[in-house]
Amino acid sequence: MRVALAAAVRSLPRAPGLAYEPKFDGHRLVVIRTVGGVTLQARSGRIVTAAFPDLAAAAHHLPAGTVLDGEVVVWHAGRTDFALVQRRAAASAARAAVLARTLPASYAAFDVLELAGLDLRARPYERRRALLVDLLLPLGPPLQPVPMTTDPELAETWYETLPASGIEGLVVKRMDQPYPAGRRGWQKLRHTNVRDAAVVGYTGTARRPLALVLVLPAGDETALVSSPLTAALRTEVAAAVAGRTSRTSQGATITAIGLGEVPFHPLDPPLTAEVRHTSTRHPPPEVLRLRTDL
Repeated sequence: MRVALAAAVRSLPRAPGLAYEPKFDGHRLVVIRTVGGVTLQARSGRIVTAAFPDLAAAAHHLPAGTVLDGEVVVWHAGRTDFALVQRRAAASAARAAVLARTLPASYAAFDVLELAGLDLRARPYERRRALLVDLLLPLGPPLQPVPMTTDPELAETWYETLPASGIEGLVVKRMDQPYPAGRRGWQKLRHTNVRDAAVVGYTGTARRPLALVLVLPAGDETALVSSPLTAALRTEVAAAVAGRTSRTSQGATITAIGLGEVPFHPLDPPLTAEVRHTSTRHPPPEVLRLRTDL
């Protein structure tokens, strides 16, 4: 199931016929309810049903022939916690059952792609949204439709105030729009101090990476060495780079601000990391997390 994607924008789009949704800070997840059971699919296509037995159990209450698109989140201390979602996603099947009780997941659904076996992707978003709300509101948590508004002033208020709850921005869709499977047909407005960067290499060793070599999308692409990784990020990066290091990695160097020529191991294909906003005139960017999409 190919999911819809969003293109980044720098300001809030304002036009008749637009819908605005909060952008939750979690992992993309497609819920597929068939006559035979429930399958949970990550954006990458990987099946992750065993990692979220609580959501799989809740999805059994959906009618057969239902497909939902949304985000899995974990709430902690009044806000969504991405690190806890990562912990849930990485758990073994045995551990997942324990974490489902201590760190229950929620599913923020923002689209219904199929209902009672009927493919809805060609229907306008406005119709799909109405069907999604009618489907999920009677069921209640942990399967819930994301909030939505057509009022740009309310959307701007959400953008300014909801980050305290872990919301990372807004997603903007046209009310008359079919589901843009596999395309960047939506728009996303994220808070400007955070951006995605391509991870084209790392310093240190594969077992103990020290920093990442990044390509930042700011005018002419510039490669930089990130700030030192936390212990948790080192573990994530070590797992992610396994099998990706190029055979031709010997002798590669990058000119890092304040460090001169730094040897590094290239990655092919690159990874994606979320970094705090920076520029070449400032200290190295802070890597917040990898965008592994499970």
